[in-house]
Amino acid sequence: MSKKGILTVISGFAGTGKGTIIKRLISSYGSRYTLSVSATTRKPRPGEIEGKEYFFKSVEEFQEMIEKDELLEHAQYVDNFYGTPKNFIMNEMDNGKDIILEIEIQGALKVKEKYPDTVLVFVLPPSAEELRRRLVSRGTEDEATIQARLARACEESTEMEKYDYIIENGVLDESVNEIHRVIQSEHCRTFRNIDRINTIKEELKSL
Repeated sequence: MSKKGILTVISGFAGTGKGTIIKRLISSYGSRYTLSVSATTRKPRPGEIEGKEYFFKSVEEFQEMIEKDELLEHAQYVDNFYGTPKNFIMNEMDNGKDIILEIEIQGALKVKEKYPDTVLVFVLPPSAEELRRRLVSRGTEDEATIQARLARACEESTEMEKYDYIIENGVLDESVNEIHRVIQSEHCRTFRNIDRINTIKEELKSL
């Protein structure tokens, strides 16, 4: 099995529970996984720690990261920039950690384009009606916002075929274990084990 870590990007509609899945994955298999830390130009909120919640950057520092190609992907939301630092991810992977990155679809596809070995996982609800029920049950949004989120989900659904795996989040623990199995099975893929294959070939020739 390959020793280098794997980058897995997890996406899904708002309300599918992908954030909850990731938290449970980290808490259940913490020694195996690292949650990706994004860079941002927004100011730290009370209690947030540099390098834990975010890498906090000035606009100038963030622009310099873009110019030096130090981000796997980046985007602007309202007045702030957010991005995925390349060095952090690559260093963790070199240390054998599997990286979990939660971002939206366009960012995920940008990462896959830059780093084709990335595993893309899309989390689905059991049904569209269940998605609506979950959005309503959160009790944090009005009907107009819920309808906007459902409309957005309809748009996002056109990109699902570009993902490597689809995971239905019906029972939380089952979904967590399924994603864990997917990622760990990726370590056995032939292209991730070329060095091991070549070593065995050379050993066999010497017998």
